[in-house]
Amino acid sequence: MNTMQGAKTARWPRWATWGAAAWSLAYGGLGLFWAYGGAGFPFGEGDVPDARAESFLGTATAAGTAPVIAGLGLAGALLAVAMTRDWSGAAMARGRSGEGVGRRWGGVARVAMLVPAWAMAFLLVVLVPDARIMTAVGYAPIFLVGLPFGWPDANYFELGFPWPVVNMLICLAGGLLWAGAALAVTRRSAGACQSCGRTDGHAAHWSTPAGAARWGRWAAYTAFAVPLFYSVVRWAWALKIPLLFSEEGIRWLHETGMAWAGAGLATFGAVGGVLTLGLVRPWGEVWPRWVPVLAGRPVPRKLPLGAAGAVTAILASAGAVAVRVTDWTDPSSWLVSPMAYWPVWAVALGLATLAYYYRTRPACQRCGLGVR
Repeated sequence: MNTMQGAKTARWPRWATWGAAAWSLAYGGLGLFWAYGGAGFPFGEGDVPDARAESFLGTATAAGTAPVIAGLGLAGALLAVAMTRDWSGAAMARGRSGEGVGRRWGGVARVAMLVPAWAMAFLLVVLVPDARIMTAVGYAPIFLVGLPFGWPDANYFELGFPWPVVNMLICLAGGLLWAGAALAVTRRSAGACQSCGRTDGHAAHWSTPAGAARWGRWAAYTAFAVPLFYSVVRWAWALKIPLLFSEEGIRWLHETGMAWAGAGLATFGAVGGVLTLGLVRPWGEVWPRWVPVLAGRPVPRKLPLGAAGAVTAILASAGAVAVRVTDWTDPSSWLVSPMAYWPVWAVALGLATLAYYYRTRPACQRCGLGVR
C-alpha cells in the first residue's frame, strides 16, 4: 500500500455510521411512542388526507406500522454499531476500526451488513418521502421572489412544510446517513480507501476521468432535456395552449392560479437543467467570466457535488411516486406525461453527478492514490 496511506484517516465513515446508529435508535423510539398512542404519527391516517394516495405509506396506521418502525429502528441501530467494527480478521492500517485502509473481506458478514444497510438507505431516501419535498423546494424561489409583493397570498411554511413533510425530511436525512454508512462498509470490505474508494489495483476504465467524461456527458444532457420538456409543457398551459392537456383543464388551472405557479416552478426546473450542464462543461470547474467577483476562480468541488446530490435525492422520491401512480399499461398516456420522466431525470442527474465526481477527483491525501 502507498506510503502516504497513514498520513490521514477518513473521519466521515465513523460519523456517518454512528450517526445512522443514533438516528435509527431515536426514530425507533418515536415508533415506540406512536405505538403506545403518542400523538403525531405522520403516515397514513396521520397524514394530509389529499396526499395519502401518492404516499408509499398511505394506508399505514399507528397501531400496525409504529411497532414495525420501532423494531426496524432498534435493528438498524444494532446493525450500524456492528458496521463500525473491522470484520476482516486483521487490524486496520491505523489500528482503529472504521478508518484508514483495511484488508479485503467478504462472505456472510459482508452480505449481512451491506444488503440491509443499502436497503435502509433506499427505503428512507426513495420510498418513504414523496413528491411533496420536491414541490416545497421548487416553490420556495417563487415565494421568495413574491414576498415583497405579498404574492402568493399564502403561508409558505404551513403549505409546504406541515409535520408529515418535515418528517419526510427527517427520514431523508436518516437515509443519507445510512447511504454514507453503507458506502463506507462497501469500500472497507473491498479493501479500498474509505475516503476516495480507490484500490491499489488497476482502475476500471469507466471510473477514470476520460471514461467518466464520456458517459457523464450523455447523463448530463439527458438530465438537461427532461426538465426542459416539462418547462415547455407548463408554459404552454400558462399561455392557454392545451398542449398534452384538455381545454377544461387549462381553464381550471387559470381559475385556481395554478397555471402561473406551475410555469414558475417549471422555469426554475429548466434553470436547474441548464446548471446540470456544468457537470460536464468547463464552467462547472472554473467560474465563468460573467459571474461577478468569482470569475476565473476554481469552483469548490463540493458545491456542485452537494447541490446535485441533494437534488438527485429529492428527485428520486418524486420519481418513485411517478412510478407508483402512472398507468404503465397505457403508453399513449404516459409517453406524453412530463411526470412519467421524473425517474429518468433522477437517474440521469445521479449518474452525471457521479461522473463529475470521478472526472474531478484529485489525488487522495489519505491513501496517496491517484497521483498523476
